[in-house]
Amino acid sequence: MNVISKKTLVLFYENHPQAKTPLEVWHSDVRKAQWESPDQIKREYSSASFLRDNRVVFNIKGNDYRLIVHIDYKRKIVRVKFIGTHSEYDKINAEEI
Repeated sequence: MNVISKKTLVLFYENHPQAKTPLEVWHSDVRKAQWESPDQIKREYSSASFLRDNRVVFNIKGNDYRLIVHIDYKRKIVRVKFIGTHSEYDKINAEEI
C-alpha cells in the first residue's frame, strides 16, 4: 500500500517522541500490505475500527494515540486523515475529518 503522507506521521512524532516507534512499525507494515478488504485489515489489526467511506481508525501505542486513514483498496492508497492523542480524537468527528 502507498501511504500518503508519511510526513504527517513524522511531524506528529517529532512532538510526541513515544509515538515514533509504533508509527514507524505501522507505516512499515502498511507499506508491505496488499489489502483488498476490511477483513484483511481486521486479521492484522484486531482493534481497528471501520467507519463509512472506507475510513479506518487504528489504535497506536496501546490506544494512547488514534490514527484515522482513508483506504482506496483498488488503487492501493492509504491516506492519513488524522493522528492525535486519544483526547484529541474525542474532540473530532472521525467520519468528517
